[in-house]
Amino acid sequence: MPTPLITRPLLLAAIGALALQACSKSTDTPPAATTAESSATSAAAATAGDSSSHPFRIGELQALALRDGTLEFPNDNKVFGVGHTPEEVSTVLTAAGLPTTTLQLNIQPLLVRTADRVLLFDAGAGSGFGPTAGQLPASLAAAGVDPGSITDIFISHVHGDHVGGFLDAEGKAKFPNATVHISAPEWNFLTTMPADAAASMGLGARDALVAAIKPKLDAFAPGAQLVPGVVTAMELKGHTPGHSGYRIVSGTDSLLYVGDLVHHSVISVQRPDWTIAFDGDAATAEASRAALLAQAAATGQRIYAVHFPFPGLGRIEKHGENFAWVAE
Repeated sequence: MPTPLITRPLLLAAIGALALQACSKSTDTPPAATTAESSATSAAAATAGDSSSHPFRIGELQALALRDGTLEFPNDNKVFGVGHTPEEVSTVLTAAGLPTTTLQLNIQPLLVRTADRVLLFDAGAGSGFGPTAGQLPASLAAAGVDPGSITDIFISHVHGDHVGGFLDAEGKAKFPNATVHISAPEWNFLTTMPADAAASMGLGARDALVAAIKPKLDAFAPGAQLVPGVVTAMELKGHTPGHSGYRIVSGTDSLLYVGDLVHHSVISVQRPDWTIAFDGDAATAEASRAALLAQAAATGQRIYAVHFPFPGLGRIEKHGENFAWVAE
């Protein structure tokens, strides 16, 4: 039986503390097409040889994977493999040639340019997740992207590592001209959760976040087409009440931004039925994860995974009885 949703945000408080401990160790009007093309050219030049971003294409669309940082968690079954043992997790990690004492997650929002829009998918962690996260502003600057040029932000869900970077130090929107797209169930989740639950998810500034989003809010119905012919929301159930992925299309090419349906490139993919503490409805998330992996493997759908090793681009393949992540 999945842990009730009301208790999972409380668990996230402990997880956030673990992450910080690990880290301590270690305008409404879109810009003209000519402006977008000019900034695309400068960004391509700026990112040449710059590890803070990774340029690629989705058909005719120009895109950038943007580093926001990393989070690290101990292999203690409090986050990954809940209900299993560290030894079981270690066996899977060892077979993939990965360390077994800790599990690392990257954070990488996605930027996509159309002829007349600049689209940002999620907003990074901000300052609430330790010194190894919150690097999105620097990555945007290095790529030559002015936050004021971003016309649309697509939020997968409202955990702090995806929306914490939306606000500046004064509690104002860092992306003042962007329409903020978030599913209606997720907006309701954000605005009605208790203050202590919000804080435990890295949303200590929840009220400021809500106030900053409201004037530019597009609370869409799950599965809605958001940018005609380019971006369609995809309901991915189980992680949070209104968790969304986004399918980005150009011609015959497409990319599926999967949000947090998967977290770790080995554990989440090879053991989709293992519980991860972040999922609000574990059983539903596990079923959703398995279904998406099977569909992606069958169709060859290109995936953008926010928390996989940078730049998070690749495909799912079926290897024997298991799935495997094949990075580009």
